[in-house]
Amino acid sequence: MVQEICVFFFSLTALGVLHIMNTVPAFQEPTVIMQTGLAVLLIVFLLIYLASRYNPPKDPLFYVFAEFCFTCVIDIVSALEYDGFISGYMDFYQRLGEPYLGSAYAIMMCYWDGIVHFIIYLVLIRRMSSRKPYRNLGLFWAGSLLANMTVFLMGIVVGKYGSEIYPAFWINMPFLLLPIWGAICLFQRPSDMPAVAVSKAVREQKKALIWRPLDLLLVIYLLGAMGFTLFRGLAVLDCPVEVFTSYTNQYEPYLKDPTGFPKVMMLLLLFHALPLFSLFVYGLIMPGCTWMLDWTVYVAGAILQTQWCHVGASLHPRTSEAYRAPESTLLPVLLLNLLYAVGPLLLALRCTGDPAYFLSTAPVGQANNEKKWS
Repeated sequence: MVQEICVFFFSLTALGVLHIMNTVPAFQEPTVIMQTGLAVLLIVFLLIYLASRYNPPKDPLFYVFAEFCFTCVIDIVSALEYDGFISGYMDFYQRLGEPYLGSAYAIMMCYWDGIVHFIIYLVLIRRMSSRKPYRNLGLFWAGSLLANMTVFLMGIVVGKYGSEIYPAFWINMPFLLLPIWGAICLFQRPSDMPAVAVSKAVREQKKALIWRPLDLLLVIYLLGAMGFTLFRGLAVLDCPVEVFTSYTNQYEPYLKDPTGFPKVMMLLLLFHALPLFSLFVYGLIMPGCTWMLDWTVYVAGAILQTQWCHVGASLHPRTSEAYRAPESTLLPVLLLNLLYAVGPLLLALRCTGDPAYFLSTAPVGQANNEKKWS
């Protein structure tokens, strides 16, 4: 409890840093902004390291989570200032740092980071300090942040903000590289899965798909999600077939937004989520696919984050009216996108909540019928 409280209050010092940089003219020059930003990240890391040196954490990811708590406060301040709820903190950064943070997609991204990721970091730190399992939540975070930064950085480069890249752009690199490192570390660790009796696993793996109604529904969902992913991927690639042009014009005009974020997101889903969805169908049909327990959690984080930004940006007033979701088709589009976002989360909960079907054939234990897999 003590560690997360200390990290929480330490993160709030970001408000003071932003206020000083916003009021001191010496900090308001593009190169200086980048240098100051990197220096602040380094100083924050050193302070966290020194504060914990007498009781060092066993997991180096603690330093990543604590540092990112600090930047979460910066992100929520950025989103609130762009939306007009506060002022006096980010004027300098809006002009000479990262002007693309004023796009609707980036604002929704900052809300997600400043609220959802911030809560996740505090929960992860608490579970670390309490010596409780946190691998699954860590995988969800890695998928969420990596998808976040991939779409964000590539969208900046290929979209209309490609000509407005200042040196502060490079401050984003740690937020792309560290979740990659974190994901690799977490995937290599033993699973958090509880022990399961061999007899239960064998019994579950003998059931055909038709006798597992929840899995059957998830397979049907995944097939539909695969079709929807392919459809939107072709739509952003300007497929000339009328059904694709009609969809982008009448249902999701945001797919054509010149910021580049929706196009990059749809292509990311097309080339990464689509193959993974097909593998998940296989994993629900064929028993013993232990990788389902990890990858479904990772993908759930990625899909939920990207869909939040996509839907929020398509409704946000900073998106040009021509690219906002039309009122006449708003309800079906929202429902479709909501289902697309929630489905992978339900799949992850199903896999981790009752993992017997996905266990390998190598039992660990002593008794004949009561051997356990873990």
